[in-house]
Amino acid sequence: MKKKPMRSCIVTLEKLEKKDLIRVVKNKDGEVFIDLSGKANGRGAYLKKDIDVIKKCRKNKILDRKLEIDIPDSIYEELDLMVK
Repeated sequence: MKKKPMRSCIVTLEKLEKKDLIRVVKNKDGEVFIDLSGKANGRGAYLKKDIDVIKKCRKNKILDRKLEIDIPDSIYEELDLMVK
């Protein structure tokens, strides 16, 4: 049996399978985007697919700190749509 890749949510710190998480990436040009493939180059951070987690992340600027960049509102809006 193949081992499933586990990653930690940056908000809840739970270990979850990659399929239960959304990856947000900052590439070397400083662009931030949602990585649907899970394979894009750059610094990635994982968020649980849960509207409360997304709200908490936005309110406390957790993603901003993890990726060391200001996260545009459009990223959070896109995340909101993905988990609803």
